[in-house]
Amino acid sequence: MARTTPMNLVELMVMKDDIRPVLEFLGKKGNFQFQNHKSDSSKVSDASRSGDAKNPERELFLKLQDARSFLNIADIDSELIASSSGADEKSVAMAEKFLSDVDALKKRQITASDELKRVRESKEEAESFRNLKVPFSELDHLSFLSIKIGKIDPALFDELSISVGSRAIVLALGDDKSKIMAASSKKARFSLDTELKKFGFVPFEIPSDFKGVPDDVLSGFDSKLLDCQKEIDYIEEEKRNMAQAHEDLLRSLLASFAITAQIVDVQNNLESTSLVYRLTGWIPGSDSHSMMKELDKLTEGRIAIRVYNPFEVPSVINGSEQVPVRLKHGKLVGAFERMIFSYGSPVYGSIDPTPFVAVFFTLLFGIMFGDAGQGFVFLLMGILMSLKVIKVGGWNKFAPIFMAIGTSSMIMGVLTGEFFGNEEVLKPLSMAITGLFGEPHAPILHLMPDGSDHSIKTMFMFFGVTVGVGFIINSVGLVLNITNNLLMHRLPKALFGKNGLSGAAFFWYVVVMVLRIAFAGHVFSLADGIVIGITLFLTMFSEPINRILEGEKPVFENGLFAAVIEAVVELLETLISYMSNSISFIRVGAFGLAHAVLGFIIATLSQMAGPAYLAVMIVGNGIVVVLEGMIVAIQVIRLQYYEFFSKFFNETGREFKPFSFDYK
Repeated sequence: MARTTPMNLVELMVMKDDIRPVLEFLGKKGNFQFQNHKSDSSKVSDASRSGDAKNPERELFLKLQDARSFLNIADIDSELIASSSGADEKSVAMAEKFLSDVDALKKRQITASDELKRVRESKEEAESFRNLKVPFSELDHLSFLSIKIGKIDPALFDELSISVGSRAIVLALGDDKSKIMAASSKKARFSLDTELKKFGFVPFEIPSDFKGVPDDVLSGFDSKLLDCQKEIDYIEEEKRNMAQAHEDLLRSLLASFAITAQIVDVQNNLESTSLVYRLTGWIPGSDSHSMMKELDKLTEGRIAIRVYNPFEVPSVINGSEQVPVRLKHGKLVGAFERMIFSYGSPVYGSIDPTPFVAVFFTLLFGIMFGDAGQGFVFLLMGILMSLKVIKVGGWNKFAPIFMAIGTSSMIMGVLTGEFFGNEEVLKPLSMAITGLFGEPHAPILHLMPDGSDHSIKTMFMFFGVTVGVGFIINSVGLVLNITNNLLMHRLPKALFGKNGLSGAAFFWYVVVMVLRIAFAGHVFSLADGIVIGITLFLTMFSEPINRILEGEKPVFENGLFAAVIEAVVELLETLISYMSNSISFIRVGAFGLAHAVLGFIIATLSQMAGPAYLAVMIVGNGIVVVLEGMIVAIQVIRLQYYEFFSKFFNETGREFKPFSFDYK
């Protein structure tokens, strides 16, 4: 049986000038986990977050992200990170030049937008008084707008507009710009008056009884609005051109600075002197030799390397540190790893349970979701996800699981004759297969109860098979627990206790005894009672027995009476847990039967629908694939966690999380 991947602790002494290339090498390799958790790639130090630690590359990275958002360029992903290298001086110069151009365009856009907003507000204010029949002189009392109308030297018009800036709006009332209207807020009217005087503005004498807002004032606003909108449209066009011309450069810079920013975050947390950095971390034993050779070549020999066996490390010996656990598999079995780590990491040096999980999950799902057509949907989905034709967030890495459960569901569907709930499609295939072994019949395994004795017998046999599968899964869990304890040199725990050899022997003996009584006419005997009694005694009093074997005193740590009470509780827990762990697998048969009934209902409803037959079939099977698929997956995970994992996951280890570059 495969064990967790052997690990080594590596100590590196790196010269200051080599630290960034070394960290980039480690991040690209993705097989080095820092012993110091502060330098873990999944964490950034508090100093780095607060800005106390210097990281100008991260500041440039954030500015580049703002520029990407401003130019509406699609974000990059981790795949580009993997093919990129860290930023150098040339990258910094290119980034600063690019950001300068973007900032200039951004300022122009802000200025143009503000100008458009001011003109629009002023026009709306003036429009509201267009038909107001009051003397023009009364307009000076407007709550927002202060209007000045007069003459100016046309050559000074543009200079005046620049001088007043954002404080006011200057509009030409004629083609030659000799007649103007200046509008400002009430707060800015004194500043406007000062500027107008500097440019020789001569106000018009408007008759005191003149009423309303002149049309040429409003047309001036319209002309100004048009000019502002043209400027904004022109800037938008410039943005699109800039994005098109510099997209590749920006994406490259983002990847480079993402890498360098993470390097600097780690570097800021390393032990160092003025000349040397010290790195310690865990790597897989199989990679240590080749990796050290590459590091030596990278630094041209300017690196000191020491490699330790895990049990030479003081923190591991005294129990203050756990050796990180890495599981190594192919694509199919590896897809099930997250199911293990979501429950807990195995202890370093123990048996890797992932292959068992892969087999049991696939088997149980197929039994509960037996339909050749619906299983093919899962298989096809898995194939398309593996080819990345379908992209479902981070779920594409689970494509092998979809293919595995799809295949198992198809096999079970062939046995039960189900194809999208229809039992007629696979009938010729069932007849051909059964004909090889005797009289042809279809389906091979008839789950749908029809009231006949044969149907009821088949159903109970099916439930018995699922309980038998549960017995195998429970037994494998017990064997894993016993083996792990032996590997960890914990003989008492391997031999005694509910999940030790004594508990396993009780479980196995009782199951065999029940089968003999049920099928071989066996009668309970004294020998049966002795074997059951001994195994239960060793299970009940496992704690005092362990203390005797390990030489610990007193044997009854809390007294004899407390030991007896604990033994009774242990007895009840053992009996209840083994019974519930076995009976729990009846749900596998129940879900398999329910799935067959649900398929029958959908097929019947489809036939009743007449012209809508195809629509009902598609919708009904779609609901089954999505909803029942989720329910069955949850039930299989529940059986794995509570019935299987609970047998050998008595303690959890530490997952191997190497330093690698990511894009977040």
